[in-house]
Amino acid sequence: MTSFKVTRRTLLGTLAGGLVAGSSLTAQADDAWPTRLVRLISPYGPGGSNDISLRLLAEEFGRSLRQQFIVENKPGAGTRIANDMVAHAPGDGYTLLYVAAPYATAEALFGKLTYDRKDLQPVAMVVVAPLFLIISADAPFKTLPELIAYGKSKPDGLTFASPGAGSQPHLAGELLFRDAGVKGLNIPFRGDAASYTELLAGRVDATLTALPTALPYIQSGKFTVLGVASAERSALYPQALTLREQGFPNVAAAGWYGFMAPATTPRAIVDKFQAEILRALAEPAIKDKLTAQGLEVRAGTGAEFGQFIDAETKKWTKLIRDAGLKGE
Repeated sequence: MTSFKVTRRTLLGTLAGGLVAGSSLTAQADDAWPTRLVRLISPYGPGGSNDISLRLLAEEFGRSLRQQFIVENKPGAGTRIANDMVAHAPGDGYTLLYVAAPYATAEALFGKLTYDRKDLQPVAMVVVAPLFLIISADAPFKTLPELIAYGKSKPDGLTFASPGAGSQPHLAGELLFRDAGVKGLNIPFRGDAASYTELLAGRVDATLTALPTALPYIQSGKFTVLGVASAERSALYPQALTLREQGFPNVAAAGWYGFMAPATTPRAIVDKFQAEILRALAEPAIKDKLTAQGLEVRAGTGAEFGQFIDAETKKWTKLIRDAGLKGE
């Protein structure tokens, strides 16, 4: 019988070889991503600009990467439900977040969250969505001054619909109430579609919304645009005066969307997905489709998106605290 002696050097060499082999296999698996269905989590309900743009991109990713990308709508709690879900998801690249602007305001509005910002990492910025002030064409007011006067004439002031507490439409509406010196109540709904139903029924006075889902109602004469909450007029609907032009310089906000992944997601997967997002956004056909939906392409790397989120968080945290706003 042949005997052999396992030395410490032999054992360490064997273990090291196994670790190297394991690391190599992991790297190969990361490079091969995706090998199965990928879930893209939307923080809003179906039909809004977040959902529309995400479904467009999901289709493009699936075609390019030859794997199925599906959209899962997880609305509610000012996008915190979706944020929490992805923050606690496995970091394997198969559950990703299409994050929205309330991500930057959640902590200031709601205090301690069920997830930590360090549990998510930015992958790429995608688009911004200018916000337009919309009323029903059947409303008893037709201009912004008339809307403000109407609110001041009512004991309870104005009612504004928004696609969720802490959303940019919510915050822009609160700023308008404050700057106009009028009482107001923000009523959050799960997405734009529900807000529009209430607006058309006359149960709310106005809403601030991105153009994509509102445009058919505008074109059919059911909605009237009173202005846009941006520093300059939007090329998407240039006839709309800015709210700044109409005497409300502080009411400036826009929706924005981008992709985030659990913080534990391997760098190779994040980099590959980032490259795919930026490639898709550079495609003229994709840019045209997004523009047709009332969205302005704002492609950015994960690092650039992270800097943008930090700046948004700082800006809105100050405004929220100065105005004494609290989420519900």
